[in-house]
Order: sequence, then structure tokens, then C-alpha cells
Amino acid sequence: MELAMLEEKAPVVRNLRNQEEVSWINPLLTGTKEALEGIELTMEDVKDAEERLQRFAPFISRVFPETRDRDGLIESPLKEIPGMKKKLNSTWGAGLTGKLLLKMDSDLAVAGSIKARGGIYEILKHAEDLALEHGIVKPGENYEKFADPEAKEFFSRYSVHVGSTGNLGLSIGIISAAVGFHVFVHMSQDAKQWKKDLLRSKGVEVIEYAGDYGAAVKKGREEAEKDPYSYFVDDENSVNLFLGYAVAALRLRKQLEECEIKVDEEHPLFVYLPCGVGGAPGGVTFGLKLLYGDNVHIFYEEPVQACCMVLGIATGLHSDICVQDIGLSGKTEADGLAVGRPSKFVGKTVEHLLSGEFTVEDDRLYLYMKALLDQEHIFIEPSSCAAFAGPVRIEKEEACRKYLEEQGLSGKMEKATHIAWATGGSLVPEEVRESYLKKAAEVEDSSDANQLK
Repeated sequence: MELAMLEEKAPVVRNLRNQEEVSWINPLLTGTKEALEGIELTMEDVKDAEERLQRFAPFISRVFPETRDRDGLIESPLKEIPGMKKKLNSTWGAGLTGKLLLKMDSDLAVAGSIKARGGIYEILKHAEDLALEHGIVKPGENYEKFADPEAKEFFSRYSVHVGSTGNLGLSIGIISAAVGFHVFVHMSQDAKQWKKDLLRSKGVEVIEYAGDYGAAVKKGREEAEKDPYSYFVDDENSVNLFLGYAVAALRLRKQLEECEIKVDEEHPLFVYLPCGVGGAPGGVTFGLKLLYGDNVHIFYEEPVQACCMVLGIATGLHSDICVQDIGLSGKTEADGLAVGRPSKFVGKTVEHLLSGEFTVEDDRLYLYMKALLDQEHIFIEPSSCAAFAGPVRIEKEEACRKYLEEQGLSGKMEKATHIAWATGGSLVPEEVRESYLKKAAEVEDSSDANQLK
């Protein structure tokens, strides 16, 4: 389809093509009940995933001592960040009311990112399937057995392949190596060197490509298909990954209840999720919509140069269009979001559940990163910081205020809860953190800094 026709069909394409920061409200949003009727997955599938993670908790606790305080469950803190809210209001004129919280998947044990959810779940599901099929473990047995030398020897006959820009590769690589699989992580040139080095230190075979994320995924899939004992983790189409992410919603509900935070018609919940290919935010979206229905409003955040999900949903083309097709580079400092083509599976699943999207300039990510560190003494990586684009704009920009009015929310925002979802950061080496902070200082001092405020 020609660009002129695309722009006529979806006017936002013109703004994306012009490399503008966009606040896009999804015209396909429908009532949650109606939207969920068109999705084959159900709450039973999410609960099944949660139960599987419970079965593996003894194994996780044994091989990853840092999880023992949670009895082998990998979960992150939920923290109110009033200092950051004040900063967003004073520096960026957000006018944000209600509570602002940070879901710190940046601090998830084992992999230090949201990918610890879906990635670890998918590999454990695969290991369980193999173990039950070959009698390595029997139903009802203690899964700590998966850490025994006999089990590791069995799994060493099998290999795992995944394509990644970084964080998914980390989660898949670390858990696969712990189970005993021979694991290959196919990484694009966008991936950070420290992530490649960390994987290699865990015994993971890292294969690098000159192309982007899509090229790494394609090659990983091809290599896996050559070997009947290989398993390919498909970030774009995996239902298991998706369900692993969806479990986060059940965990979050418990945390909100513990914080005595209500979510109902009078107390709306807003969740802001950085988005790459879409698997992690898509799974979280599905889980939250199952729990909270129309009382939760979910927005994705993408870099200006790698805004593949908003492009896919807005045009209705999903994976049949990439950002390069409209003249964007797909390159961004937010390496975890450096994706040019979205997941069709995720896009089709969430297109009637998603409230909207925000695109964000790379430089702004560094300013948000520094602000969070200064105000709350919390470090997250630049990709994660895309999550603050939503809170800055949701009560500030005309398109967003119109959305709030149409949803009957205008008079309820003081009782709203906003959750910025930090997707990664705790494993970033100190020298890399310092380079990020240096970059943030440079952005602050630049002649263009005022345009970012």
C-alpha cells in the first residue's frame, strides 16, 4: 500500500513518518467483555501458567539462591514514587494527579528485566514437557529434581535457540543454561556488548549479526529447524511467552491489595508499558484486562524511530509493515525496543484492548532516567524509561484529555493509580550506568534541552 493511502487510512502514519512524538488514542478500543470474546485464551490458561511456576519454585530456589526469600517465585517490587510524580509535574508540566507507582521488573531476580517472566516460563514449560514425556519426573513429584545431575545430563542432549536485542536473550540464556540445555542466542547489532558478555559468562553461545532484530530472529529460527532436538523461542508468536507475561497481572493484583489500592469504576488504573515486538506488554495487557476489565487503561510506549506496534495496529497491517517502510531507521538507544516489525499475534490479540500509544524521543529517555535516579534513587535502563511518556501526557495533551472525557474519567483522576512499568536495568554494569548518566548530562546541557521539557 502506498504511503498516501496509508496516511488516508491512518492519519497518524504521517506524524510517525515525520519522526514526531505522538500521543495516539486507539480507535479500535472496545468494551473488554466484547474484546475478550474474540480471544481464544482465557483466565484458565493464565492460572495454569501460574501453577506451573509454582511447581518449579523448588528448582528455582535451589539454582538461584537470590530467589529463596520468595521461596523460588520470581517477582518484583511495586513502589510509589511521589518524588518522580512531582518532577514530572514541575519539569514537564504533566499535571498528573492520583498516585504514581513503579512496577520494578527492572529488579526481577535472575534476568533483571520483564523478560524474566515470559522467557523463563517458556523454557520451564518446555523442560517440563520433555521431562514428563521421558519419565525424568512424574506428576506430583518435587520439581527440585530438575536441578539434579541426572536431569541436567538429559537436557544437555537438547538445544534452545532465540533471537534477541538483549533482555529476552538474557532470560532465555540464563534459565536454559541452568536447566542444562545447550543454548544459542542470536543477537542483532543493536544489542549491548555487556549483555553479550554476560551471556557468554553463563556458558551461552552468542551469535552476532550485522542486521537488526528481525534478521537475528530469522537466522535463529532457521538454525533451530535444522535440528530435531532444537527448540526455537518465538518472541513474535509464542503463546507460552505470552502466558508467562500474563501471570504478572495476578501478582500485581495481590500487591495492589496489600497496598490497599482500589481498582474499580471510581478508582481507575492506568498502566504504561514500553513496547518492542509486543510479547511482554501484550501478555501483561491480557492478564490485566481479564482481572480489571474496563477499569484498567493500558498504553504502550515506543521510540520515535522504532514505533512498530502503533504502526501495525493503526494501519491494520500488523507484521505486514515495518518502520523502514515509512522511512524510519528502526535504530534507537532503547536497545530493548529496537524492533522494526511488530508481532501479528500480539497486535491482533490486543488491538481491541489497548487504549493507546505514546512515542518518545531517545534523548527524553535519558532525562527521565536521571530524574528517577535523582528523585527516588532508583536506576532503570533507558528502554524502561519510555514508561514515563504516558504519565507525562495523559492529563496534559488534548487527545488524552478527550479520551478521559469520553471514558467518563475526567472527574475521577485524583483517585486514579498510574503504574509505570520498568522493564529492565538491575543487571546493567556500573561502567555502563556511568555512560548513561554522562549521556543524560549532555542532553540536559544541549541547546535542544528546552524542547524536551
